[in-house]
Formats: sequence, structure tokens, C-alpha cells
Amino acid sequence: MKRVVIASNNAGKLRELSAILAPLGFETVAQGALGVPEAEEPHHTFVENALAKARNCARHTGLASLADDSGLCVAALGGAPGVHSAYFAGRGGPREARDRANNRLLVERLAGVADRGAHYTCVIVLVRHVDDPEPVITEGRWHGEIVDEPRGAGGFGYDAHFLLPALGRTAAELGAEEKNRLSHRAIAVGLLAARLRGES
Repeated sequence: MKRVVIASNNAGKLRELSAILAPLGFETVAQGALGVPEAEEPHHTFVENALAKARNCARHTGLASLADDSGLCVAALGGAPGVHSAYFAGRGGPREARDRANNRLLVERLAGVADRGAHYTCVIVLVRHVDDPEPVITEGRWHGEIVDEPRGAGGFGYDAHFLLPALGRTAAELGAEEKNRLSHRAIAVGLLAARLRGES
């Protein structure tokens, strides 16, 4: 089994990534369990932020590190909230309170807007060591549309407002196993696994 440190303290991401990676032969450990501090995320793209987080984790642990930078991109908002998805409505308060504030702001910004098209983007970066000159980078996108009223109790972030038209359900109405097969994160990890199999 391959051991990899996940460069995140987001409980939802850690849960989903561990569940998706386990069947692929990865043993995962959260960076918090190893005392790794959060990396700065000053960049304007998912790939730059993910690379910064992966290298920060590898620098502190000396182990292969995997980072996910992801967010919701709404067409009518010019791609916002994008890389600022976690802090769209501000940085104050615990994660659950921020999620509620982010969703309220999203619905407010889309009031009266007909185009509700959106997609989740996930960029995964795996570095084998801190100075890895060839990090493995993959990207997954999950297309849907935004609904005003939240539906479902699962998931996290914007999931209760992210409708999958083909399924007639929001991401928060999916079971964990189904979401982990379909999501942007599952797509990106699947591509990562294919890349790694090709290198072995």
C-alpha cells in the first residue's frame, strides 16, 4: 500500500479523498495528524494553490503529499466564487457557519439571473517529495446548476444548492458512495490513479 499525506484540514475533503483513494491502494494520513501547518493560498488558480499546499506538506513531513484545491465556478458570476469558494462571504466563524454564509451570498448574487449553470472544479496535485520537478496534476469537473432552496443533508460546502439535472437531485441528496463515484474529486482522483498506473 502506498502512503500519502493529504494536505488539508477540511474534514469533508479528508473523508471524501480517503474513501476514494483507499480502493486504489493508498493509505492516507491527514496533515494535521503530523503537525503540518496550513499553507498560504494566495494564488488565483486552483493549480497554483494545490501545488503550494502539496509542497508545504512534503516540506514538513518528508513524505509524498497530495493536495486538492477545489471550488464552485458559476458562469453568470464570471467563474466566482472559484478559488475563493471557502471564504466567499468572509473568513470569520467555524466551517459550518461560513458554509451557510457562502450559500446565502451565492443565492443573493444570482437573484433574478436566468443562467444558473455552474460546475465544481477539483485540481489534484501529488508530489513525491518537496522538490519533485514533475508533480502529477489532474483536474475534474462536475457540471450542474444552482438552485435557490437547499436540498439534502449530505455533503458540505455548496452541495445542497448544486443540482445535477440528469439525476434530479442535489449533491447533498446523494449518498456518500454515489457522490464519491461521480464528483469532481472522484474524476480528478481517477485520472491521478490512471497516471500512476501508467508510470508503474
